Amino acid sequence: MSDILIQAMPTETARAYQSGGLDANGQPPERHISDGSGVPCRHCLRGVPAGQDYLILAHRPFSMTQPYAEVGPIFLCAAPCERRADGTSLPEMYDSRGALILRGYGADERIVYGTGQVVPVPQITAVARNLLDDSRIAFVHARSSTNNCFQFRIERDVSGAIGITGL
Repeated sequence: MSDILIQAMPTETARAYQSGGLDANGQPPERHISDGSGVPCRHCLRGVPAGQDYLILAHRPFSMTQPYAEVGPIFLCAAPCERRADGTSLPEMYDSRGALILRGYGADERIVYGTGQVVPVPQITAVARNLLDDSRIAFVHARSSTNNCFQFRIERDVSGAIGITGL
């Protein structure tokens, strides 16, 4: 069974958006004020606190443009926040969620058909490990089970440690 690496959005990507860079649709991110509920930042992997500014933007968590490189809305703290360190467990903000969609992608960043599934939160890491045992799968995306929004990326941890990330 593969060890996993769970990764938040890279800091370079977050800072580009936070400094006014255009999103995947060529638009500046929208700025809003959080009510403290349902605004998960993809960089710090925490909920944006009530009263704090946040960004809504279109994000493509892939390195290339092709038919399987989905673009969708995400939230991001408007002010620079600290990236969640890669770790072995899910970020706490997911404890209150029922499920996430996990979907495997090949090295060509295309969906590996038959891998997409709605997974109860307590089973996320085990299912991700099982998916990554398939040599066709280079990485897994975790997405909202209700709106399909990108949450974070999961890769094999070739160093032997476990962690979570986001492209």
